[in-house]
Amino acid sequence: MSEIKVPDLGESISEGTIYKWLVKEGDTVGQGDVLAELETDKVNLEISAEEDGVISSILRQAGENVAVGEAIGIIGSADGAAVAGGGGKPEAASAATGSSASDGGKPEAASAAPGGSASDGGKPEAASAPAASEGAAAGTAALASPGARKLARERGIDLGEVSARDPIGRIGQADVNGHGAAVPEAAAPAAPAAARPEPVKPPAPAGKAPHAEDGKATERKRMSRRRLTIASRLVEAQQTAAMLTTFNEVDMTAILDIRKRRKDAFKEKHEVGLGFMSFFTKAVIGALKAYPLLNAEIDGEDLLLKKYYDIGIAVAAKEGLVVPVVRDADRLSFPEIERKIGELASKARANTLSLPELQGGTFTITNGGVFGSLLSTPILNTPQVGILGMHKIQLRPIALDEERTANRPMMYVALSYDHRIVDGSEAVGFLVKVKELLEDPEALLLEG
Repeated sequence: MSEIKVPDLGESISEGTIYKWLVKEGDTVGQGDVLAELETDKVNLEISAEEDGVISSILRQAGENVAVGEAIGIIGSADGAAVAGGGGKPEAASAATGSSASDGGKPEAASAAPGGSASDGGKPEAASAPAASEGAAAGTAALASPGARKLARERGIDLGEVSARDPIGRIGQADVNGHGAAVPEAAAPAAPAAARPEPVKPPAPAGKAPHAEDGKATERKRMSRRRLTIASRLVEAQQTAAMLTTFNEVDMTAILDIRKRRKDAFKEKHEVGLGFMSFFTKAVIGALKAYPLLNAEIDGEDLLLKKYYDIGIAVAAKEGLVVPVVRDADRLSFPEIERKIGELASKARANTLSLPELQGGTFTITNGGVFGSLLSTPILNTPQVGILGMHKIQLRPIALDEERTANRPMMYVALSYDHRIVDGSEAVGFLVKVKELLEDPEALLLEG
């Protein structure tokens, strides 16, 4: 028998939510088979079987939050000999659950009683009751989750006294929490009801939104862990940073001309398309070198000026926005940047990004233009202090001089920045530098 445990989820992540089970109780599994999918704040992870066997019990259901190291299921032996807490011995399992011997009239539970015998008038119940109780306490303590054991140690609670809600008697953190909350109330002297007021919150009508109008169809849907995390981080960014946005526009004529002339040869040679992101990434790096505070971070009362360029690329995935990071982008060529961004975007949409691919980053680029956005104010990806927003390319009449106008492919660009360390003049200068490099792509070679 073995427990299916939540694996280590990476630095700073201590819990996740069971997204879905891929097996059910009674299924036969082999070592390495994927059993469940776990959703964390950043990525989804697969939980695999560590040995061959049969799923004898599923302890935590889809949608429940679980901690690192916590058991969420049990794999028994294929022949069914492994019984939870019994070590393959039916007698021990029978004693642990307090059940009476009903298979052929074998009173094992009675013989397990300390100092007891089955010769007292043929009434084994009295002798078996204490044994069943002690066996249950020992069995459930042995089946407590790591998180429950730690919590019990911290609170000085004897696991043998904790009641388990799990069918097989396994104690979880919720059981310890419930026991810890119940004990003080039971031990405390009776007090007037007014001394311990209990806030009462009226439940919302089932299946109906709190403010739904009568007769109107509504649907209540639980937010995913990732969506909750995105919401929390975006609100945090707005509350902690002095965020402002400055705008400019870029004439994309030169870049479109290069792509038109070179895209076939570029793809044939490098086996990857020549898109816009490599140009923008290179332009951002050039501007960051000229205005290094946009590549910094606030740490208490200090500034961390980063001498490397890990550029985050925002990707809209099914489960929500993610920002994988292109490491050391200043050292990559145009095809290497295009290839890396393509790989990260594919992983994001397939929900297979790893945690290291999402961590860190010194500056972020987001492209709302792929969805048709003409103008927007992007929100900072804290603790970064700058984010560049790209938008839709649109033909607009532009004055070339006092007498001539022409229709040019123009793109609005937006820079949101943290005004706590970046002044307006520096932010505007940064965006002007990006504009200059994009309108003269050959200059990107010099910046590189």
